[in-house]
Amino acid sequence: MTMEAFEQFVAVAMEGEGLVVSSAVKFFVKRKTKKQIHDEYQEHGYEVDLVGANSEKLVLATVKSFFGSRGVQAREVTGVSGSTGAYRLLNDPDLRAQVIAKAHDRYQYPVAKIFLRLYVGKFAGKGGADEAPIREWCGRQELQSGPIEVFSVNQVVKEVKKVAARRTYINNPSIVALKVLQATGDLDLQSVASQDAAED
Repeated sequence: MTMEAFEQFVAVAMEGEGLVVSSAVKFFVKRKTKKQIHDEYQEHGYEVDLVGANSEKLVLATVKSFFGSRGVQAREVTGVSGSTGAYRLLNDPDLRAQVIAKAHDRYQYPVAKIFLRLYVGKFAGKGGADEAPIREWCGRQELQSGPIEVFSVNQVVKEVKKVAARRTYINNPSIVALKVLQATGDLDLQSVASQDAAED
């Protein structure tokens, strides 16, 4: 399955931290139906946007861009809107536990080394006001690996610039786009890399 454009950008950032990244990985979990007469379960395939792995950890990432729209809303991420929707991996405890267990079975990582992340292109609210409550809520989620990690588009771009500044050629649309801007003089990747290194 082809990665969505922002997912490609995020994948580069994840690869930049030493993760091997796969897109659209499906985990099959059992969900209770709404039948009232007796308990009945059906198996559903739940798709994780990106999965990243190295020798130290396994990352299950939910990626939402929402450029050109209202943005990622805190009430939807936290599930208070009444619909877990696109953020079920984050706010549905049963599904979350099942997916992590399935990831453990498939990849053989200890549960304590399986991390959940949310990558956001645009936060909802004036000036991205929903970012703070989303980070606060995610920070309170108690997984064995720690809280849900949240990454903004600024954090992603910073990592992608570092990757693009390397001399090694990478055949990736996101990297090539930055290389094109560098070639036309519209972006100085070397100064960006130096500035980011100084900040780190």
